[in-house]
Amino acid sequence: MNEIRDLIIGIDFGKEYTQICYYDRKGEEPRSLSMKVGTSQYEAPTCLCWRVEQKDYCVGLEAAYFAREKGGVLIDNLYNICKKDEKVQVAGMQRAPWELFAGFLKGMLKFLGVMDVVKNTKCLIITCPDIGNLQVENFRKACASLGFPEEKYMIMDYGESFYYYALTQKRETWNRSVAWYAFKDKNVIFRKLTIHGGVKPALVKMELPVETNLSGNGEERDASFCRFIQKTLGTELYSSIQITGSGFDQQWAQQSVKMLCFQKRKVFYGNNLFAKGACAAGKEKLEDKRLRGYRYLSDSLVLTEVGMDMRIMGSPTYYPLIAGGKNWYECKGSCELILDDTRELVFVVGKLGETEKKKIVMALPELPQRPNKTTRLSVDLCYVSPKECRITVKDLGFGDMYPSSGKVWKESVAW
Repeated sequence: MNEIRDLIIGIDFGKEYTQICYYDRKGEEPRSLSMKVGTSQYEAPTCLCWRVEQKDYCVGLEAAYFAREKGGVLIDNLYNICKKDEKVQVAGMQRAPWELFAGFLKGMLKFLGVMDVVKNTKCLIITCPDIGNLQVENFRKACASLGFPEEKYMIMDYGESFYYYALTQKRETWNRSVAWYAFKDKNVIFRKLTIHGGVKPALVKMELPVETNLSGNGEERDASFCRFIQKTLGTELYSSIQITGSGFDQQWAQQSVKMLCFQKRKVFYGNNLFAKGACAAGKEKLEDKRLRGYRYLSDSLVLTEVGMDMRIMGSPTYYPLIAGGKNWYECKGSCELILDDTRELVFVVGKLGETEKKKIVMALPELPQRPNKTTRLSVDLCYVSPKECRITVKDLGFGDMYPSSGKVWKESVAW
C-alpha cells in the first residue's frame, strides 16, 4: 500500500466474506488489499474471534485459525448479529452488536498498515447487501467508538456501490444500460442499471431483481443460464455486463459467455466490485464530483424536503431542516426556536423538485403556560426508514425565570 494520509477506504461487509480496499492516488483507482501476504486472496471470512489468553479480537482468516487451533471463541454470524440490538454472550461477557462490529472493523483496518488510521482517513465507506435501521445504528456506534466523527464515514447498500462502481468506469461501459448477474451457487439474481437522460439531472435506477435457480451441471447448467440470459437481456442494448459471486465458472458457461458477449458487449467478472464501488463513492462525493449531472434513485432515497417558516433576525424566512435527495440514514436536522403566539409546530413539506408545499401541524399537549416568547424548544428530525421520520421536541425553558419542565414530545411521521 502506498497511501498513508487522506485515505479513502471502502469495506464490503458481506454475509459470508468481507473485503477492504483503498483509493490508490498514484494509480488513480481503488485497489484491493490481500488478506494474506503475497497472494491475491482478497476475501476474509466475516467472522470475529475472542482470543482468551490475549483478551482481544482477531478477524478473518486469523479468527478462523485461533478458534480452530487455540480455543478462541468464534463469532461467525456477525452480519446477522449487526441487524439486531440483542446482546451476544462471548466468553461469559455480554457484548452489544456494535461492540462486536467495532472489534471486527478495527481488525480489518489493520490490514492497511497505517498508524493512527482515524487521523489519516479522509473517509471510510461501509457497504453491505441491504441496510436497516438497527444496522445503521450499530455501524454508527461502532465507528464513533473507534474515533470516527460522522463526517468521516458513509454507509451504503450494494445497489448504490454498484452505481458508483459502474459510473466511475470508462463511459463506453455505461452509456447504455448495465446488467448485473449475482451468483450464489446455482442461484442467480439479475438486476439492470438504467439511465434516463431526458431530464436534468439524469435519473439512474436499479430495476427490481429477477431470480432463478440454474438446473443441472456442466452443459445442462450452461443451457439453463442461456435461457435466463435470453429472458433478462432480451433484445435491449447493454454497454456492459457485471458478474459477481461464487457459482459462475467459464468452464461450464461456454455458450453463456458467447451469448453475454453478443453485440460486442463488455463482460466483467470479479468479487471485489462492491468494495471498489464504495471506495469510488468516497472519491466521487468528496473530491471529483463528476456525477453532479446524475441522481441515483435508490430504494433508500428520501424525496421529501422538510423545513419551517420562521422569523430570523426579525425577518420572515424559510428554514430548511431536511433536504431531499439523500439516503434516509443521512437525513436528519435540528434547530432551536422560541414560540411566538402559538402552542404548536408547523412543518413545511414538499417533494423534491416540486413547487407545491403543504403544512403539517404537530401538537404539543400539556405545553407549560408562559408569557409569549418565553418558551424555547429544541426540535430534532431523524429518518429511521425510507418512509418514516421521527420528530423529537424538548422544552428547554427560558433561563432562570422559566426553567425547563423536562417535557419531551415524540412523533413518527410518514410525510
